[in-house]
Amino acid sequence: MKKRPALFPAFLFFSIFDYSFFKSMIDVSENIIRILEEIPPEVKLIPISKTKPDEMILSAWKDGFKVFGENKVQDLSRKYENLPKDIEWHMVGHMQTNKVKYLAPFVHLIHGVDSFKLLKVMNKEALKADRVLNGLLQIHIAKEETKFGFSEDEVRSILDSKEFWDLKNIRISGLMGMATNSRDVNQIRSEFGKLKKLQEDISRSYFSKGSGFGEVSMGMSGDYKIAIEEGSTMIRVGSLIFGSRN
Repeated sequence: MKKRPALFPAFLFFSIFDYSFFKSMIDVSENIIRILEEIPPEVKLIPISKTKPDEMILSAWKDGFKVFGENKVQDLSRKYENLPKDIEWHMVGHMQTNKVKYLAPFVHLIHGVDSFKLLKVMNKEALKADRVLNGLLQIHIAKEETKFGFSEDEVRSILDSKEFWDLKNIRISGLMGMATNSRDVNQIRSEFGKLKKLQEDISRSYFSKGSGFGEVSMGMSGDYKIAIEEGSTMIRVGSLIFGSRN
């Protein structure tokens, strides 16, 4: 009689699956530690967990890491509800005005503030939530038209307006930008350098010393080292920590 092929033992399958999953949990913390060890202590690392399961964040949280970011409001809102409340959440993706209300009660920092309308809605929703919303003005520094952000002239026009300074429930603490998706290191370096210079110019022109306009959020998995060399104070790293998107 012909023998049936041996069945793969179920317990062994689950053991391998569980080990693989558990190993991915360990890697998140290891990857965060590795990046923290190679960047200056004054640069803040924002791990971006796009599409990744809550368990990966929870594992890193248990190891003491409590700062994370998301690029979609729906994902960020859900993760806030499901995960420990002492996590500092950053919104790093494009922010639609009709979604601000979902984040206003808890989000630590909105990185991509790219319109005056959004500023006004943030102020309105922050007032409802009885808190001050923190944000960064996003500057369009890339050669790609698909990226969002103010021009330098637009930012100065906003900061010159009384209407901006009347928004008492928002705090703008710096600038954010995304470099061109390019292998040209000189181009990336130039774009980051211009953003840092603009932040310094705006800080001198519109904010008193020590007022808190010192943040420059620039640099992601592929270019954060260049960004730090050009003066970044925050880097937004996803795939190098959590792996490629699902």
